[in-house]
Amino acid sequence: MTSFRISEAAALLGVSDDTVRRWADAGRVEVERGANGMLVVSGTELVRLLGDDPDAGALAEAFPLARASARNRFVGLVTAVERDGVMARVELRAGPFRIVSLMSREAADELGLEPGMLAAATAKATMVTVELPAGSDR
Repeated sequence: MTSFRISEAAALLGVSDDTVRRWADAGRVEVERGANGMLVVSGTELVRLLGDDPDAGALAEAFPLARASARNRFVGLVTAVERDGVMARVELRAGPFRIVSLMSREAADELGLEPGMLAAATAKATMVTVELPAGSDR
């Protein structure tokens, strides 16, 4: 499961680190200790918190991905992945934007796309691609 440090979770949610800590203390967000002992928030927990809030934050600044020629890039959290026999429907929330990409199931499986993962959607003409951050486990 993908998890994020408190500062990363705050950037994804568009709030301060202190707000995430207060939410954790109040039981609004579930946190746990990562392998290194630091507090982390699971990606699926962030998806739950995002809900329908259109002000989800400036993800592209917080999580820059590989350089590319495309300018229409949306960094955000995968919120849904629906696979069938041949195709997959992937939904991504990037700040106020909801992006849906239809791709082959094989591509979604190779990327290991699951809700709560950080990814980027790139729109070029009528095509949208999804990529993972550099250094990702997959």
